[in-house]
Amino acid sequence: MNKIIGKIKSLACLIFTKRRTDAGEGTEGLGERITTVTATLLELFDVKPPKNIEKASREVLNICDGKKIDRAVIYNPDAIAWWLFEKYKDRFEKAIEISDIYVQRASVMPSVTPVCFASMYTGLLPKYHGIRAYKKPVLKCKTIFDHMLENGKKCCIVSTSGDSISKIFLERDMDYFIYDSIEEVNQKALEVLDSDYDLVVIYNGNYDAKMHKFGPESEEAISALDENLEFYCKLIEKIKSSDKTTFFGFCSDHGCHEIDGECGSHGLDTYEDMNVVHIYGVS
Repeated sequence: MNKIIGKIKSLACLIFTKRRTDAGEGTEGLGERITTVTATLLELFDVKPPKNIEKASREVLNICDGKKIDRAVIYNPDAIAWWLFEKYKDRFEKAIEISDIYVQRASVMPSVTPVCFASMYTGLLPKYHGIRAYKKPVLKCKTIFDHMLENGKKCCIVSTSGDSISKIFLERDMDYFIYDSIEEVNQKALEVLDSDYDLVVIYNGNYDAKMHKFGPESEEAISALDENLEFYCKLIEKIKSSDKTTFFGFCSDHGCHEIDGECGSHGLDTYEDMNVVHIYGVS
């Protein structure tokens, strides 16, 4: 019963906060948003970003130090909040060590997966890309994938079936590797590193799933976080074994918070839900 009450309270808050701005009050004064990802990736490939999207992150571009990038590999673990990163930073130690920079990033409202990844990979706030609730329509506006494809680049998505990344970016002339399990996704992700893709996007939703069911700091959720970090490190180790100069990232979409009944949730305009960790590097 407590879990049901907690979910009702969280849903009521989400309905209320949908009246607020796309940018969110929980990010006030915190600087760059997840929307910088698209323009940052485009500039890495010498593709001029459209004027209507969020500008690239100079802080992130600077880690490349003028290197010509052969490819970009972006890993998207779901719901890895900035507060979680700060509290359990020791668990991120290896991921930080093999990367070049970690940054705090502001999400968008409502802070739910399809809205956030649509913003991340279009460079647009929700009112401009059109996904403003937990729905998964195919985006009709231009995305990072469209811009890359128009410039002769090869892209792929590796994700689990039914999830937002697997659905909202469909209908592009690119490859989609969609599987039933995270284990299959991660195995395929390592395999595609041996191919000639210019942009590889990988999604894991295991922390988010465990967080919702058991709570953000439950044993089950923290174990899933460890799995995300272990896979990220394995991914980067393989990237660094290649001769290709690769830009790589660990980019979450939104944060999370505990609700009544020891469950977890997100979607609110709060510091916990609206701030995430991004980690970047170049090989």
